[in-house]
Amino acid sequence: MNVIPIRTRYLKPNEGYELLVNSIVNNKIDNGDFIVISETPISTIEGNLVDESKYETSLSSIVIAEIWCKLIWGYILCPILGYSKRTTTNLRRMPKQARNHKEFILREYGLKHALQPTAEAGVDLSNVPGNYVSLLPENPLNSAKTIKKLVYEKSQIDVEVIIIDTDPTYLIRKTLFTTLPKSVKGIKNDTGIYGYILRAFGKKIGATPLASTINLDIPELIELANIAETSQRENSTDFFETIYNMKELFDVECSEVSIEMLDKITHIPAILIKKDNYL
Repeated sequence: MNVIPIRTRYLKPNEGYELLVNSIVNNKIDNGDFIVISETPISTIEGNLVDESKYETSLSSIVIAEIWCKLIWGYILCPILGYSKRTTTNLRRMPKQARNHKEFILREYGLKHALQPTAEAGVDLSNVPGNYVSLLPENPLNSAKTIKKLVYEKSQIDVEVIIIDTDPTYLIRKTLFTTLPKSVKGIKNDTGIYGYILRAFGKKIGATPLASTINLDIPELIELANIAETSQRENSTDFFETIYNMKELFDVECSEVSIEMLDKITHIPAILIKKDNYL
């Protein structure tokens, strides 16, 4: 299959679509090709970021971060439910700043998402500077349609745009579900802590499609999402799966990561999948 990573510099907050669209057009795209884009660069260029340091911690956020997540999940539930060693270790070494993060999630998304020990509401702490976090795109379908339109205006080529999140979709019996508050129709979303627990008993299907400009069956969308995620991992020397990867690379505290640091590495915000090879 002809799968081409689309490389760019760091896409900066509130930058708009121009650089991303130009990077897509500069590749050998053809009518009907798929452009699969990660959600974080979309939210970043749309300015959908929040400074969590502005959220003062409460007793609730301290209890959730320090007792529920760090102790109960890190030392009891993760081993019982068979969660990975990486997740378990990361929870046990949660920094103090996690309290602000939990406060933000609690206020904006509610207890159901705040009780998730990780990946709360799809809020991304990596690939963003300082104390900022990236939220899910406000309207992923509108974002996908806008990028599709801008690519056509520049190239007269009609591509299909799919926006994905690496937070997985799971299957129990015949039900597909994700903890994310958004997804394409056909995947039960917004399950929060309930889905986080249930996924230990389900089958991981792959990355979650948030929106698509083409009407494909859910298994096809997930297959394309998985191809794109695999390509990103294989072609990136600095793939930030978690905030800890970013901290280790730059050798600074997460709150000290700057746009200049992020701009020193090559980013792969999107993957081009040739239609002829896929079909």
